[in-house]
Amino acid sequence: MRTPSYAITLLLGLGLALSFPQTAVANPKVEAISIEADSVVVTEHRTQINGQRITYRAHTGTQPVWDENGHPTATLFYTYYQRSDIKDNSNRPLLISFNGGPGSASVWMHIAYTGPKSLNIDSEGYPVQPYGVKTNPYSVLDVADIVFVNPVNTGYSRVLPGPDGKMPSRDQQQKMFFGVNADVNYLAGWINSFVTRYERWPSPKFLIGESYGTTRVAGLALALQNNQWMYLNGVILVSPTDIGIERQGPVKAANRLPYFAATAWYHKVLPADLQQKDLYDILPEVENFTLNEYLPALARGNALPEQEKQRIAEQVSRYSGISVQNVLRSNLDISTAYFWKELLRDQGHTVGRLDSRYLGIDKNDVGASPDYWAELTSWLHSFTPAINHYLRTELNYKTDIKYNMFGNVHPWDRSNDNTGENLRLAMAQNPYLRVLTQAGYYDGATNYFDAKYNMWQLDPSGKMKDRLSFKGYRSGHMMYLRYEDLKKSNDDLREFILQSLPAAGQPAKY
Repeated sequence: MRTPSYAITLLLGLGLALSFPQTAVANPKVEAISIEADSVVVTEHRTQINGQRITYRAHTGTQPVWDENGHPTATLFYTYYQRSDIKDNSNRPLLISFNGGPGSASVWMHIAYTGPKSLNIDSEGYPVQPYGVKTNPYSVLDVADIVFVNPVNTGYSRVLPGPDGKMPSRDQQQKMFFGVNADVNYLAGWINSFVTRYERWPSPKFLIGESYGTTRVAGLALALQNNQWMYLNGVILVSPTDIGIERQGPVKAANRLPYFAATAWYHKVLPADLQQKDLYDILPEVENFTLNEYLPALARGNALPEQEKQRIAEQVSRYSGISVQNVLRSNLDISTAYFWKELLRDQGHTVGRLDSRYLGIDKNDVGASPDYWAELTSWLHSFTPAINHYLRTELNYKTDIKYNMFGNVHPWDRSNDNTGENLRLAMAQNPYLRVLTQAGYYDGATNYFDAKYNMWQLDPSGKMKDRLSFKGYRSGHMMYLRYEDLKKSNDDLREFILQSLPAAGQPAKY
């Protein structure tokens, strides 16, 4: 068969024209980009963790979410790391990992915290080139297998068409996936399918969530027990949200002060007598003032005598680095946005929201909040190229679908958030279940003192407080980005996992 041809006419100077024959190549049919709903790529690896050489297998792929009629409604992208040099997994812990947002991929803890690879960054967490990953010598893969799960519309996870071939409407999608309770419900079913497929029912199981992921795993603890009949050994809350525990008004305002003090100390703007102390010596003093003097003063509002108001303002100024005048102008209640803008205003810098060690520069030094979040732009700078390259070149998972660092999940239905109470009830029902909270002192979005408050209010009776623990770090929201805390946080997590395993034959009973 002859290949069709046509002529291209080029008009040249002086009205001259030349014709050149050109062969046209028939274009192949271009298909719409789509993700395979059920797939897996398996690769073999080796690494060294805490001096121990181990081999492991990575399962990278997608697994459907099914509705009650058995129809796939979405597919979730996951990466599952399993040690391949251990024959019997029945006693080996399984760690199921979620990040937050809502709308964030699992990338953050995957290639910077617990997984076998860590981000190529400097020792304090700042981006360097070339972008990529390197061996994580402190990964908890030595003691637990890990699966990193991407909820709908994050990573490569996507909503699927209905039985009629049409995509569900946005309202339908929200009811199915995008809300506190919808999120927990479909993920509990997905976890059941994953555990069944990979034959992990006998294994001790742990959930770890970061930021909004803590709301997710707190809710999942009870949903797995009550709806999937799956009981956990531990839940890890990394930089937790309020998990549905109310802390408005004076409590919300007062709880910020220890974080303000930590950040002001880091940037060396506290009075000399405080600045010469170590952070761990300052924080108990500030926490004591917060609970016993600052909180009661805020609660009194305009009933607080002027002399007492002045005294409290001077002490808040001393601990926060904000002038007495501006503390009084704020009625003793300093907003976080104002703090991020004000603390280093005279130096021409803002401080980060999720990690206040990071500095930003604004167009104008006047104003009440920063132009952008210095830490988040820094993180996206290094994480985005690293995860895209790692998945394709080392895990051999190739697709033209865009990897969503942040996906379209809004509006998010936050109503009926009882996740903290659900976690308490799950602990009460399950004597094996323990909870670890990890928080960075320089995190201004989910501050460490709020995390402590969560822990105090989660079990107000105190009957289970021996199963609740807290670890703090000289870093921010993602404490593991600081190399020293990458080791410390993984060591703390490893110890928690091992301590949460009952002795052989030890019954789950009170």
